[in-house]
This record gives sequence, C-alpha cells and structure tokens, in this order.
Amino acid sequence: MQAHLIFYVADQKSSAVFYERVLGLKPQLDVPGMTEFRLGEGAILGLMPSAGIKRLLGAKLPDPETAAGIPRAELYFVVDDPAAYHRKALANGARELSALGPRDWGHDAAYCLDPNGHVLAFARRSAVGQ
Repeated sequence: MQAHLIFYVADQKSSAVFYERVLGLKPQLDVPGMTEFRLGEGAILGLMPSAGIKRLLGAKLPDPETAAGIPRAELYFVVDDPAAYHRKALANGARELSALGPRDWGHDAAYCLDPNGHVLAFARRSAVGQ
C-alpha cells in the first residue's frame, strides 16, 4: 500500500521550497497543481494549492480556505535527529509549538506549525526506558 498525504496550501511554490529545505529532499513531482516528496517506502507528501482541490471536487467540498491555519491533523516524522529537523523548520518559517522533549508514549518530539498552519512533529524513540 502506498499513502499519499496531501496538504492544501496557499502557495505551492513557497510550500515546496519549505519542505525541500526542511526534509532535505527534492520533489519527485513538481508540476502546476501538485508537488510530491517521497517520504520513504509507501508514503508521499503532496502539496496542492487550495484552489486546485476546490476546482477538482467542486461546490460540495467545504472551502479549505475557511479553515486555513486551523490544524486538523499532524505529520509526525520519526527521524534520527529531530532537533535538527525542528531547527530547519523554524529557520524556514515554521512557528514553534513545543520544543523537543520527552513524551508519554516513549518518544522525544518537537512540534511546530508549517507556514500554512499544518502541525509537524519531529521525533525519535526516547533513550530513557529503552
């Protein structure tokens, strides 16, 4: 199974630059209306302009612009150095929600909002209790 996680964004180009810098990845697809980053086996992050999804799905879709900046999900990355990813995100326009610290579920995780208001977490398994 392959999962495509698609974020609706105000500006596709600036969002693509943000994720390229933070993730250290080049897009595997970058065309008007969609930028995609392969996150690993089975997962792709897509960036689609909000106007594109409205055009695609029509009037039955609640307008994503009315919820711009209101988080409804998070993208949780398990990485070797979450502090470095978190710093890169902040340096490229993300807003910190919570610094790297131990979490109840056995991870150290840091949280931020990307420039479009999507919640990002960068985490690793905690050394304590392993």
